[in-house]
Amino acid sequence: MKNEMNSVIKYREIYGKDPEYTGFCPYRISPLGAHIDHQFGKINGLAIDKGIHIAYSAKQNGVVELQSLNFPKRAQFHVASIPDKKVGDWADHLRGAAKVLNEVYPLRVGMSAVIEGTLPVGGLSSSAAVIIVFMSALCKLNRIELGDWELIMMAKKAENEYVGVNCGKLDQACEVLCQKDHLLYLDCKDDSYTLIQTPENMKPYAIAVFFSGLERSLANSAYNLRQDECKAAAYDLLAYAGLPYGKFKETRLRDVPFEVFESYKDRLPENFYKRAKHYFTEFERAQEGAKAWKDGDLDAYGRLVFESGRSSIENYECGCDQLISLYDIMTKTDGIYGGRFSGAGFKGCCMALIDPDKADEIIDKVTHEYLKEYPDLIGKYQAAICHSADGVGVLK
Repeated sequence: MKNEMNSVIKYREIYGKDPEYTGFCPYRISPLGAHIDHQFGKINGLAIDKGIHIAYSAKQNGVVELQSLNFPKRAQFHVASIPDKKVGDWADHLRGAAKVLNEVYPLRVGMSAVIEGTLPVGGLSSSAAVIIVFMSALCKLNRIELGDWELIMMAKKAENEYVGVNCGKLDQACEVLCQKDHLLYLDCKDDSYTLIQTPENMKPYAIAVFFSGLERSLANSAYNLRQDECKAAAYDLLAYAGLPYGKFKETRLRDVPFEVFESYKDRLPENFYKRAKHYFTEFERAQEGAKAWKDGDLDAYGRLVFESGRSSIENYECGCDQLISLYDIMTKTDGIYGGRFSGAGFKGCCMALIDPDKADEIIDKVTHEYLKEYPDLIGKYQAAICHSADGVGVLK
């Protein structure tokens, strides 16, 4: 792969030798189930053939020395001596991964490494991919074998507790469990999942990704606030219905029967009502989407994805002006079956399931109309065509 070679070439340039190992973790998209994984909802996910590459060798003294081709500052720390609090740079994801892993499996071996992401940051869960690919490399060097779910939950813990982003398990699960030409259908409450093979009768599709040209940091956005609003809605609904409830931080909308929402929704503050409405309608879309995919009905699946995007704008209230413009352009572009914000949706990118035969026309139309509206983002906006791929768990 071209970008894997870039990391290997840079490693050779820095260290004067070839790396001992290389690794890769894919990015992900989640066409349905947006913003409900942290409420223990159900999600649809696909890993894509773009992601994070790493070239690395062991350092027996326990020092980690890692250069990113996407960020200028080199990371350096010892695996047994990691700051208790994040530093505030891109390498916090590495420190968090090492710290969480070291709590269960004491680390002795560090690494010299070069890491690179193949697409711009924002919306494809590059943060989870960095943690997973680095944690996997540490495991290999320290002869640690993690099961898929152990890797998923450790990577999630690193992002939650060290980086400070209250993400659910959607990102990590997609990047570990997915298989090429299969849709991941995951229940985030009990971790049960199905890999739904793409039927032979389904129309061919590709995945288009449109980067707005804006970067974002989840920890500094409204991402965490939205989760609190969902929990507050759940807490209120349970109280109104006279149902038992526990600690606020452990309350989820999955705890609330739909009938309770229907009975007491008018008593919720407007923002709490909107968040809950998004949850319940998105939960249903994720279920309907899994069935549509199994049936090979890409048109129906795409309509659900567009509906999901509209609910994210109107009910979950995420999306900056630029992303909303991209979404609106996609809804009016021939050859796009369905699309929505990818990731948190405050900045970053949009994804779309498209007719591969119309890829060039789609890229041209979306690019032209978007940059006509935002000419200041010329040179920052990008578009890419991707395809489904295996998760890192499949590659191990």
